[in-house]
Amino acid sequence: MRPCCSSRSSPALLPIWPFPHTNPGRRFARPTTAERTMAPPPPELIDDVAAEIFLRLPPDEPEHLVRASLVCKPWLRVISDPDFLRRYRTFHRTPPLLGYAYRLRIHEEDPEPRLIPTTAVPLTPNPNFRRAIDCNHGRVLLHAYDEDYYYYLIVWDPVTGDRQSVPEPEIDWLIYSAAVFCAVSGCDHLNCHGGPFRVVFIATDERDSKCRGVKACVYSSETGAWSRPVTLGDGCQTYVHHMQDGRNCGYYGRFDIPYVQPRRGAVIGDEIYFTVHKDAAIVKYDCSKNCLSMINAPSKDQYNIALMEMKDGSLGFVYIKGSNLYIWSRKVNSEGAAEWVKFRVIKLKTMIPTANSHDKLYVVGAAEGVGVIFVSSSAGLFTIKLNSGQVKKVNEPGVYFSILPYMSFCTPDCGKIIARKAEDSLISDVPCN
Repeated sequence: MRPCCSSRSSPALLPIWPFPHTNPGRRFARPTTAERTMAPPPPELIDDVAAEIFLRLPPDEPEHLVRASLVCKPWLRVISDPDFLRRYRTFHRTPPLLGYAYRLRIHEEDPEPRLIPTTAVPLTPNPNFRRAIDCNHGRVLLHAYDEDYYYYLIVWDPVTGDRQSVPEPEIDWLIYSAAVFCAVSGCDHLNCHGGPFRVVFIATDERDSKCRGVKACVYSSETGAWSRPVTLGDGCQTYVHHMQDGRNCGYYGRFDIPYVQPRRGAVIGDEIYFTVHKDAAIVKYDCSKNCLSMINAPSKDQYNIALMEMKDGSLGFVYIKGSNLYIWSRKVNSEGAAEWVKFRVIKLKTMIPTANSHDKLYVVGAAEGVGVIFVSSSAGLFTIKLNSGQVKKVNEPGVYFSILPYMSFCTPDCGKIIARKAEDSLISDVPCN
């Protein structure tokens, strides 16, 4: 017996082509040539494969990771996953340079109080402040005052927007510097957001007639208090020689005290290093012992210098003499004594442009970890990448004294992405200067 219907006689068994047509009569028609050549939709990326691709996006261009997270919900889920973010930071190891603030020379007015971004992803809005003092471990240390001109410090996280006020220490200062850093022992500083911190404040006090000189103390966010101030005194033999040399040449005048330079210091473990004016000497504050000491510089005739942490954890000393950039490292020798070792010399004669051939170059900062040195010339502010020699202009000419590089991972957070996407302001198409 023949079946009651066949593929030849039943229109219901004819192939149905899922292409839209304006003519209803073509519903069951065969596809046109153009329709047959249409490619099928691409298969969705498996989450593990997508994560491996996203893992390799450069951290110093965080806009790529942010844009990828806005494509679809599955990608957002992968990128905002805490395990992926942990892997991403571990894979790249070093927090990238996201921006910088700067200090001008002492006789100049304070620059515009803002953190200048170096990427297309905008950071959180700048707080109201007078001047920037330091950047370390994902935090920026700012000096501010209220409407009654009461001075205080602000510890600001530009990625999360978190701000904490810190009272000024009880030190009468003429000139000062300070450093902020993570207080968690053994931290790798890849994701220090929201953790406890410390602030070291160091200053030259000339008002205290009984105890004038360099003083320092440390603030702990865990206790909410400053330590007892300590003074650099005659117990440090290097300091005694430094003071004697100053008296012999009449350098210090009637005050007879060294002056802390208001430039960024170097944080290496529990030891924080700053510079004083004469002979480019270095003052070390040891947080664990709450004491000050002094170290001689490898070259005493330098004024424009930068301190930095080297890859091996030693103290680095950078300056320019003539047309060469010198990098020294303070190493511990076989006898257990620390000594300066010349690490590298870079010829800058044709690398950094100047407005005139006789104009000088000045080192004004260093971004440790990423291997970037900031150099100021009459043609502008430039960065030099030590591993490649690449030079990039980042700002116009100015009387720069100390560059404060801000380094942190800027990875997408699910809640912030959705909120900012609604405002349509997450990514700026305006190129960064």
